[in-house]
Amino acid sequence: MGSVRWAFPCAAWRPCRQEWLLAARLVQPEEKERIGQFVFARDAKAALAGRLLMRKLIAEKLCIPWNEIHLQRTSKGKPFLANNVFSIYSNYNFNVSHQGDYAVLAAEPELQVGIDIMKTNLPGSSSIPNFFCIMKRQFTETEWGVIKSMSNEWMQLDMFHRHWALKESFLKAIGVGIGFNLQRIEFNVSPLQLEIGKVYKETKMLLDGDKEEEWTFEETRLDDHHHVAVALGKQEGFGQNYSDVYSMEPNQPQFTLLTFEDLVASGIPVAPEDSAYWDNFCSKQESPVKQNSHSRSECL
Repeated sequence: MGSVRWAFPCAAWRPCRQEWLLAARLVQPEEKERIGQFVFARDAKAALAGRLLMRKLIAEKLCIPWNEIHLQRTSKGKPFLANNVFSIYSNYNFNVSHQGDYAVLAAEPELQVGIDIMKTNLPGSSSIPNFFCIMKRQFTETEWGVIKSMSNEWMQLDMFHRHWALKESFLKAIGVGIGFNLQRIEFNVSPLQLEIGKVYKETKMLLDGDKEEEWTFEETRLDDHHHVAVALGKQEGFGQNYSDVYSMEPNQPQFTLLTFEDLVASGIPVAPEDSAYWDNFCSKQESPVKQNSHSRSECL
């Protein structure tokens, strides 16, 4: 049971009534209710896809029947599996992210894992220089130097989002929330240009000025606009040293793009059909006219 990297193109998903009602039956009632409260269809689709990714993973990799899976959240909002599992799976770790056009999942049998995806978007009504001024405290001087060294404003914005995804992936791996000072972590990104679809793990992190040797960061461009960062670290109390653990996975896992049929292939409904849930979905606008993608309110 090795590494898993999945991506689902939730923005392009245009569910019919049958698909939406089936998907709603495949998540826990409290999650279904939470998803139904989103104002925009875009956000409801992304959140539902994230839950389905987790349940698919647990059903297929941990062999727990779909309708017996019980997910809970930590005090910081990070989902975890509440079921008792065999000791061989006790270190299994997973994380999801959704932003832009995709929901993504990363899972590891023996490592801490955090994942974040960012879509490079123009910052709403603000100019890029003004936006950078507003966000100045989120990065170190060294990081800003790299961001602003890019040859044009769009490439600078793209590098900003790459750094943002890296920072969020680490925070999600260690399970901390909004109060963490982002200037405590600094990334030395490498290489500066990433090819679409290729997995890189050259980028290094400094924590409070010291290089963190026990953390590895995988970076992938899913397309021209989406950066994904996966943070991988040794679990607390895990016996082997980190380099040994990482060498157990010689192939850097690429993201597999899933269809809706893939997403629900192992599904067993956990709730009866609720036809009003389709009416609720149809009443939602797809997305706001203008959006700012830099909020840190994304679900953990």
